[in-house]
Amino acid sequence: MKSADDPRGPLPWPDYIVHTIRELKERGLYRQLKILDSAPGAAVKVGRRSVLLFCSNDYLGLAADPRMKTAAVRAVRAWGTGVGASRLISGNIALYRTLEQAVSKLKRVEAALVFASGYATNVGVITSLAGPGDLILSDALNHASIVDACRLSKAEIAVYPHRDVHALEVLLRGRSTRGRVMIVTDGVFSMDGDLAPLPELTALSRESGALLVVDDAHGTGVIGPNGGGVFDYFGLKDPSALQVGTFSKALGSLGGFAAASAQMVDFLVNHARSLIYSTGLPPSVLAANAEAIRIIIEEPNRRKHLHRLSSHLRDALGPLGFSLAEGPTPIIPLVVGDAEEAVRLSAYLWDEGIFVPPIRPPTVPEGQSRLRVSLSALHRQEDVDRLVYAIKDYFRQGS
Repeated sequence: MKSADDPRGPLPWPDYIVHTIRELKERGLYRQLKILDSAPGAAVKVGRRSVLLFCSNDYLGLAADPRMKTAAVRAVRAWGTGVGASRLISGNIALYRTLEQAVSKLKRVEAALVFASGYATNVGVITSLAGPGDLILSDALNHASIVDACRLSKAEIAVYPHRDVHALEVLLRGRSTRGRVMIVTDGVFSMDGDLAPLPELTALSRESGALLVVDDAHGTGVIGPNGGGVFDYFGLKDPSALQVGTFSKALGSLGGFAAASAQMVDFLVNHARSLIYSTGLPPSVLAANAEAIRIIIEEPNRRKHLHRLSSHLRDALGPLGFSLAEGPTPIIPLVVGDAEEAVRLSAYLWDEGIFVPPIRPPTVPEGQSRLRVSLSALHRQEDVDRLVYAIKDYFRQGS
């Protein structure tokens, strides 16, 4: 591919597109959309095939739950299919109030604010609170939405090694900026399933006066005695911290939220551009989200079953040599390293009726390609055993 400083000039657009796609294919990084012909579940239909699904973030199996559907349908009948405007105009229907009260109860905070998506939440929160002259300290494995939001804020950004609290302390002590400081981290890291060292981060933020922002997208509903996420899991209550999350994972629907003090929420209402300039969510989505929180609180057995499956899978895969950290999350990364090897393993499982796509750069670092296995409360132990047998059979054959 010609570089920008090539004296012959850049490739024409059609040639650039063709060249780039060909290069992706040669590097084993080419991706295609796969069409599913059924609702998410333990198994799904793809064309005429039924395959076990081990790559969904629908951790509690709520996306197709009949009660979620009923709540959505009732809201459509009562409120219609859309709200017609942004929340600060006329789109802030009463269902928002019900949902935000449910979120604040689940997260044990004063208030909550619902956004159109988890991505929009991170962008709105981080760019509202940090700007030129401020410092953001960001974990090296934070989600892309956090990375993009940090860049958009135009604050100074310092990336600390993954979960390395000592390195974070060094950065705090050596900071040159006189502006405000934000520490931002995922609560559960989406590609590895490990947890942020939240007790240490909470103590450090209090000591330094930094604002702690925790994206709990993959923890909310899944971990903690009450399904409240990482703060619930560690038994922490920090009124000064800001929790970000999404309804599109364990809660089985769509949208994002920020949960914090009432004053912080008031600030975000007046500053978060991704809230101010986005049309409100459909009534069906708002109602389904509130129903999901009710189910999470009232049905802890879903989480317990999911945790049992996760432990069973980790125990079964350990002898294969994968580095699988103990933990409460249903995310189990099978790191094979090479992108083409990850593609081959994924293809083998597909032939065996198991759907787990390969995860390759830039989603993960070079040399860290993997299959990211994620479990659902809808899976049975025999489903997990079938997955384990297929993985073992692949490696017995010498890949």
